[in-house]
Amino acid sequence: MNDLDDIDRRLIAILQQDGRKAFSEIATETGLPASSVRYRIQRLEDTGILQIVGIANPLSIGFDHLALIGIRCEPGTARGVCQELSKHVETSYVVLTSGGFDVMVEAVCRDMDHYKTFLLDTLQPTPGVRSTETFFVLEAHKLAYGWGVG
Repeated sequence: MNDLDDIDRRLIAILQQDGRKAFSEIATETGLPASSVRYRIQRLEDTGILQIVGIANPLSIGFDHLALIGIRCEPGTARGVCQELSKHVETSYVVLTSGGFDVMVEAVCRDMDHYKTFLLDTLQPTPGVRSTETFFVLEAHKLAYGWGVG
């Protein structure tokens, strides 16, 4: 478990609301010196707890095929499959799961040809992949990245 204190949690919550908020504004809001805010946020980034990025709805910027892919793996290979699939630009989410699938992947592709190439030439030949099942996203009603940290 991560050693987050209440201040770290507050900084994360503030940045989840507005990732571009200035350190000086966060300092005013929290009562901390701006240098402490800058140091703590940098530490959260360096340890991989926090990542500040601009997120666009892929369906709104020309990526017409968003797919969730369930993957069944050969016994003992699921972690390696996750590591390998995490390397590809098409994958935005790769997780080890329990249940009917060993791994779940979210893939974002420009069109059906792009998806077909990713599936047939990249994903399915990955060592350890036994079978796949694709669920295409028809409409995205919520794409959220702010989790409660309180």
